[in-house]
Amino acid sequence: MPAPERPRRTEAMATVRTILPQGRPPRREDVLLCEPGPGDLGWIVQRNAALHAAEYGWNTDYEGLVARIVADFAQDHDPHLERVRTAELDGRPVGCAMCVRDEAPGTARLRLLLVEPDARGLGVGGRLVTAAVGFARGAGYRDLALWTNDVRTAARRIHRRQGFALTGERPHRSFGKDLTGQDRRPELRGPAG
Repeated sequence: MPAPERPRRTEAMATVRTILPQGRPPRREDVLLCEPGPGDLGWIVQRNAALHAAEYGWNTDYEGLVARIVADFAQDHDPHLERVRTAELDGRPVGCAMCVRDEAPGTARLRLLLVEPDARGLGVGGRLVTAAVGFARGAGYRDLALWTNDVRTAARRIHRRQGFALTGERPHRSFGKDLTGQDRRPELRGPAG
């Protein structure tokens, strides 16, 4: 059974949320994992598109893919089988990851892992992936799939630390670039990382 849900973010929570003292650098414990609130799904689309364009030179084809993934989730998801988590720091979103149903029976898919550059090094990506893997286990999935690209080296390091092994790769042309797509899967039966 999945861990109890953290409450949905509300205006009242904004007064309880950790706001960093001026001049103090952020720490790992300053980052909160939350259910997405109003506007957060749009943020996921916008930030994925903008960061992947800036860091990898990907075109708007990637934005279209992310928009379809997010729209499918928003329109028709089962909260017992699918989840989005955002990471917040100082009252603003700094990361996200999704765990959604895959087409293959008994399989979930990790999607759209993202950490803002100024929040990297705080363990945000690892926490988001740990939460997704734990959710997949708790929801009873037998398998968790991930498709990524070899240029996403930081994300691949997080995936490897979380037990995602490379199961296949192939070159492709997507998002205006020649890339090598990678399929990865973790072991879901053992303890959470």
